[in-house]
This record gives sequence, structure tokens and C-alpha cells, in this order.
Amino acid sequence: MSNDIYSTYHLYPPPQLSEIKTTVVYPATEKHLQKYLRQEVYLIRETGEDYKNITLPFIQSQSFSIQWVYNILEKKAEADRIIHENPDSSNGFILIPDFKWNQKQIDDLYLIAICHRRGIKSLRDLTSEHLPLLRNILQEGKEAILKRFGLVGSQLRIYLHYQPSYFHLHVHFTALSYDAPGCSVEKAHLLSDVIDNLELDSQYYQKRALTFALRADEALLKKFQEAGKA
Repeated sequence: MSNDIYSTYHLYPPPQLSEIKTTVVYPATEKHLQKYLRQEVYLIRETGEDYKNITLPFIQSQSFSIQWVYNILEKKAEADRIIHENPDSSNGFILIPDFKWNQKQIDDLYLIAICHRRGIKSLRDLTSEHLPLLRNILQEGKEAILKRFGLVGSQLRIYLHYQPSYFHLHVHFTALSYDAPGCSVEKAHLLSDVIDNLELDSQYYQKRALTFALRADEALLKKFQEAGKA
């Protein structure tokens, strides 16, 4: 399977040996390499003002390619893997298995809901305007997973990452029993909590401080250090 710079390969050795699955990123950027290197990690407490003055300008200055996301949304790649789609351009999304899940058992179930609407980078952009989209993802995602895989909503962990690994709004669906990468308290925000918070205050995620981890050689950490915030 191939999508932009990402390819997945399976090797099937003799039956007594386990299947081998690998993901190849080519050509890989420095950011890709950093992601898989072991490094010291630091917690950042980002206020709303920090986001406006430090994080957002940094994001806008970088060339993070998300062509592979658009390929999925436009069905130029991975169309055969789509589990569910709401095609509405504002409040719709595609639900698709994550690369990390081989779909052979539900113990480590992992799917991603990618919204059709462009321009929503992360949790920080969300307001009450986006509640119909978020409710659709929550409800329809649970229904699709129950229908296809037999897991009820109370057996799922449904959350957003902050900061995300790519800046196009997406939601993670994992089996609750699976200790998935990125489900720790400094990374994951439950979708149901996000919806509740936006119902209370449309500007909730523009105002509140958010905590996240950065690796030692990430350029954004340097920006926070230069601003005396880390």
C-alpha cells in the first residue's frame, strides 16, 4: 500500500514464524528522522498567548506536507480501506484504519477520523462552530466501529492529540484495552470532554493553557526556550 511518501509492506515467512510488517517513509525529512530517535523530553505549558506568539508563527513558518491526508480525502489513495464516510464538506469525515493496526485483531484496534473541512489545524482552532462536526465524528464513528468490529462506545478511547503529528484536524479511535502510543495525559484530549468544554465556552481552547511534551532537538522547544517559557 502506498500514499505519497508513505508505503506499507508485509512479509509472510513460514507459518511457524510471525508476519513482518514495515512502514517505509521515502524520502524522509529531518522531522521524520527525529520522530523515531530516542531523546530527552520536556513538558511545555502553553498559554493562549504563547500559542499566538510562539507556536502559531512557528507552524506557519514550517512546510509540513499533508498531501497524503488530501489523497485520502480525495480518494486518490487508500479508498479501499475506508470504514465509514460522512461526505458533508463542513461537518463530514472519513474513518480509516491507522497504519499501526493490521486489522487482524481488535485488541489493538486503531482508527483515525479525518475531517473533510480544511483549515482546522488542531484543538486550538476549535470553537462552538465546530460542534456539529465533532458530534458527527463521535456518534457516527462509534456506530461504524460497532457495526464493523463489534466494540461498543464504552470500549473505545476517542481523543485528539495536542500537539498533533500533522496539522489537519483528526480524531483517534482506539480499543480502551490498548495502551496506544500518544494516549498519555500530556498528549490526549478526550473528544467527549472537548465537546463539553466547547458547549460551555466557544473560545475555551483559545483561552486555556495546554500542556504537551517536546523532544530535546525540536525547533519549537528552542522557540519556547528563547522566549523564557521553557
